[in-house]
Amino acid sequence: MLRQRINDDVKTAMKAKDPALSGLRLIQAAIKDKDIAARPGNMNGISDAEIIDMLQKMVRQRQESIEMYQKGNRPELAAKEQAEIDVIQNYLPKQLSEAETAAAIAAVVAETGAASIKDMGKVMGVLKERFAGQLDFAKIGPMVKAKLG
Repeated sequence: MLRQRINDDVKTAMKAKDPALSGLRLIQAAIKDKDIAARPGNMNGISDAEIIDMLQKMVRQRQESIEMYQKGNRPELAAKEQAEIDVIQNYLPKQLSEAETAAAIAAVVAETGAASIKDMGKVMGVLKERFAGQLDFAKIGPMVKAKLG
């Protein structure tokens, strides 16, 4: 479904000569690469969940690039990366707010009975299962640690 939406948007952007086309083509190329890598056991291509995971990694890579470009005083390249992030984020699920994230962490901690840092893996596993694509797990790790510690 996500794959079809991206393909349809590429066609629309081509017809409209939309500047977002280059970002859409980057997404399409990354999906094709993942499909080829998964091909020996999976002829249908990667799932929507895997596409979302890939898109999140693409956003993180571009955020790191923006930091580097800003340190190197290259605002035009940072702006290009930000434009790509904007295109990619159109296909990601809505991120939970800080309050929603804290509530989700508290609920999972209570539900799993986690009491110490030793239970962090259990809590993170449940969060990944329920909120894949809606949470940035690099940012919530310290939040979970603070809740358990």
